This record gives sequence, structure tokens and C-alpha cells, in this order.
Amino acid sequence: MKIEQSQVKYVASLARLRIDEAEQDKWSEQMGAIIEFADQLNELDLHDAESNEPGRTSLYNVFREDERKASFDRDKILFNAPEQYEGCYVVPKIVE
Repeated sequence: MKIEQSQVKYVASLARLRIDEAEQDKWSEQMGAIIEFADQLNELDLHDAESNEPGRTSLYNVFREDERKASFDRDKILFNAPEQYEGCYVVPKIVE
């Protein structure tokens, strides 16, 4: 599908992009290829395909249950910290 130069200019203006004539030709071809691909997808027969709507799936929850596990010893972690305060590392402020 051929995309007109005016359409390319319009899309570029929506995206706040400045494009020259050479880029307009390139973009016209690329946008045309994208639309042709979308047209191919529209031609697919999906009437027998499984629905992916929320609540209409045969999948089950694959996440594990939250389990409390032993963690690292805070004192060992903070042992070599140059500076600490109330069990936390003290680092230089980087955001004003």
C-alpha cells in the first residue's frame, strides 16, 4: 500500500519529528509495509482460535506461594560498610 507524502508529513508532525524529502520516501515505504502486514493479519481466520480475553483462559496461576525464608545476616552485610545508620547503608545524596 502506498502512503502519500502528506500522510507521512502529518504523522511526523504528530510525533513532533522533522524529516526531509529523502526520509519521507523511506518512511512512506516503511509505513506502507507495516499497513500491508496489518492487512495480512486481518485476513487470518481466527474463528476457531482460543480466546485470550481475561477470565476466558485455560491457564492456571503459575506463580508460587509466598514463603518466608531465612535471609542474610544484617550485621555481616553491614560489617564493611563505610557508614551505616539504623541498620542501613549511608550513601551520598545524588538527587538535589
